[in-house]
Amino acid sequence: MNKICFFNTIVFWGGGEKLHLETALEFKKLGHEIIICSNSKAPLYDKSKSHDLDVFSLKVLNLSFLNPFKLFKCIRFFKNNNIDTVIFSSSQDSKLSGIAARFAGLKNIVYLRGLAAPIKSNIINRYLFKFCFTHIVANSEETKRMILKNLSSVISKDKLYTIYHGIDVSKIISSNDAKLKEVIENSKGIILGNAGRLTTQKGQKYLIDIAKKLKNKNLEFTLFIAGTGDMESELKQLIIENGLNEEIIMLGFIDNMNAFMNSIDVFLLTSEWEGFGFVLVEAMARKVPVVCFDISSNPEIIKDKETGFLAPFPDTSKFANHVLTLANDSSLIQEMGEASKKRVFNNFIIEDRIKELNDVIIN
Repeated sequence: MNKICFFNTIVFWGGGEKLHLETALEFKKLGHEIIICSNSKAPLYDKSKSHDLDVFSLKVLNLSFLNPFKLFKCIRFFKNNNIDTVIFSSSQDSKLSGIAARFAGLKNIVYLRGLAAPIKSNIINRYLFKFCFTHIVANSEETKRMILKNLSSVISKDKLYTIYHGIDVSKIISSNDAKLKEVIENSKGIILGNAGRLTTQKGQKYLIDIAKKLKNKNLEFTLFIAGTGDMESELKQLIIENGLNEEIIMLGFIDNMNAFMNSIDVFLLTSEWEGFGFVLVEAMARKVPVVCFDISSNPEIIKDKETGFLAPFPDTSKFANHVLTLANDSSLIQEMGEASKKRVFNNFIIEDRIKELNDVIIN
């Protein structure tokens, strides 16, 4: 048994925070002792407590690693709690906890990388990746490639791994018939869905153009966009300007993603890049075929023409044509949906991925 600290002080609730909590709970099932280091104002702090996990409160900023008092506090926390392994993901956490863990003599210092974007080759990053991190775990081959793009000279290949994220199928089974009232009561035609933070990276702006093309093809459809973010006001304005008020409905934050996926026919992902598109796995697990761009890690998840369609980026015309193909063939939707679920159960089950992570880090 190891004592493992999940170090995540991000103050909002996102995919990384969800991943940390789920991974912590799965490691606890394996018999490890778990402690969460989180900002007391963060949702992760309260959610961890609700799951009876030990929680240590710490506020961390991007330059906290330069604060000797903060660094010493972190070192003392590791030593006083006899931490064997620390796991972190964000830039601010990796700097402070990575350096502190090295000085505290921790056996395993684990960086989970979830962004498929190059890392700057500055002095602090070279120090962290060469001397501090004992394990670097990418969530896709694309993310791994981006890690090595600028830092291949300082990273020992024997400490770099690729482990996909996994989904909790028990939650899928328990919510098999749940549907979202807001979708069912406000839809017409084929029901399309998108979910994620409303940001430039998530590319919801492409959905406007895709919806416009579908409307021009006289397709009856309703596109539901779930999520909040910086682009919300701009997207609402684009919907109005393009006369798509009847076709596109913005739902805001949706807590029950299983019910959302149960309520749609096809999932659309228009992200400009993804470290690992977990939302694709969520859709596929619900037998929902996916249309997305053929970029980043998407081809590692989606089997083109088998579990959905990959459109060349940023070709919204071909993207819309793939949606039309599905809209005009209900049997194809069902066929791809079955293939999608099978692929998830064969490759993206959380218990299998946690066992793989445990074997890499602990064993």
